[in-house]
Amino acid sequence: MTSSLKDLEKLINSELSSKVKSSKIENNELLIETEENELLDVVQFLKSNEKCKFRQLIDIAGVDYPENEKRFELIYLFLSHEHNLRVKLLIKFHTNQTIVSLTKIFPSANWMEREVFDMYGVKIKNHPDLRRILTDYGFKGHPLRKDFPLTGFNEVRYSEKEKKVIYEPVKLEQNYRNFDFESPWEGTSYIKEIKDNKNDKKN
Repeated sequence: MTSSLKDLEKLINSELSSKVKSSKIENNELLIETEENELLDVVQFLKSNEKCKFRQLIDIAGVDYPENEKRFELIYLFLSHEHNLRVKLLIKFHTNQTIVSLTKIFPSANWMEREVFDMYGVKIKNHPDLRRILTDYGFKGHPLRKDFPLTGFNEVRYSEKEKKVIYEPVKLEQNYRNFDFESPWEGTSYIKEIKDNKNDKKN
């Protein structure tokens, strides 16, 4: 497998010399880095070249590095059934950059690109239906960005008064942040206080 990957790396570097920024084999996997504006050409080559035949797009993974000048990375994973090989294609880009869609080459990229848009806020151009896919339409922010708060910005609940689902700003009860590390069978002090108050009312 390693020798096949080395041959593949040589082929890609020779045929796409001006389009490949770097390449390396690590953990028995080949990683190719290219620029965003070269993405379509590189992907088309990987799919159509007889010695490659990467005809299945397995996944598109996003990564967020807020400290980097080029904050976001997208990693495209491809599989060649004919040659039993996998390759990863990496692009790095700025927050305000728009990435070209792969849907014309790989229709399966449709939902994967929608997920990247939803989770990271990455803009995709020439996408046939770029909408959120995992969060609600009115959702605020992008959950997999490193600066997204763990609690989110809004919470959703059903309002008996309004008879519908409503959004409200997240409110954290301070007493649920305080732990006294007592026996789990006895519970924490605020739970005891609630129980004591209930018993007093009964008496």
